[in-house]
Amino acid sequence: MFARNQRHESKNCPFCREKHTKKNGRKLGKQQYQCLACKRQFLGGTRLNNQTLWTEYTQGKQTYQQLADKYNCSLKTIQRRLDKVSIQYQVKRPKTANIIMDTTYFGRKFGLMVFMDNTTKAVLSYAIVSHETNSAYKQGVDHLTSLGVDVQSITCDGRRGLRSLFTSIPCQMCQFHQLQIVTRYLTRRPKNIASIELRGLASNLKQLNKSDFIECLDHWYLTHEAYLNERSTNEDTGKTWYTHKRLRSAYRSLRTNSDWLFTYQEYEHLDVPNTTNSLEGLFSELKRQLHSHHGLDERRKLRFIKDFLLSKSLK
Repeated sequence: MFARNQRHESKNCPFCREKHTKKNGRKLGKQQYQCLACKRQFLGGTRLNNQTLWTEYTQGKQTYQQLADKYNCSLKTIQRRLDKVSIQYQVKRPKTANIIMDTTYFGRKFGLMVFMDNTTKAVLSYAIVSHETNSAYKQGVDHLTSLGVDVQSITCDGRRGLRSLFTSIPCQMCQFHQLQIVTRYLTRRPKNIASIELRGLASNLKQLNKSDFIECLDHWYLTHEAYLNERSTNEDTGKTWYTHKRLRSAYRSLRTNSDWLFTYQEYEHLDVPNTTNSLEGLFSELKRQLHSHHGLDERRKLRFIKDFLLSKSLK
């Protein structure tokens, strides 16, 4: 009687959910069970759930091999089950949005263009692109408009010609990108006084308003005009060129972009962001999670990116 009772288990049957099961031999080293209610046979242990695997893979940063070891199955089984997961979300977009848009790249294969709402930090739309183009940004904004989203403002990295595409929408250039442009021309530690002062002015963008910035920029130009206009001469050909080309480029960038570096102050009631930092943070988080899964082919990488972005959307 004792031996017979030992054969009965309280394991749930995966088919009829009854607990009346018994051990029924072993196959390939794995314990088999039989349900006394529906008479069907099944293997013991934890049954794989595709959605659970996907959650552990994407959010838990578990690799294929770690999941295979955890569930005592082959790596191919994990891959096959993850490929079967259907990525579907219901995205609820807001009626009005202050758009932050930018593009990041994954090697030389493709780029990811994202449109995020500054207020909710939700991803409203995205596109896989081979190159970052103004026409792609225009299509993205037009797509949101067609979905009924009232785009109140746009914050971007200041690509040339981009602002002219959105004449009816307030546009803000990312102040951090402007500082990066100046740094690219002048380096982080410029040596001459004019460059040091100009980079210092660019670093203080967020502490200034538009009128004060233009006044400081005018004062800098009048102070260093002679130095800025110095020319060098080739003694053999007689050709001349500006000696401080990079300094002139940095100054011209600040002068040209001054009209849309302070849009967020002109439209304070709209909560316009002055940088694209929140979107850059999203890109960093995505790449950190992808970093755990080296060697993914492009198809699986795109599935991962799609799930990540949709999980960041309003539901």
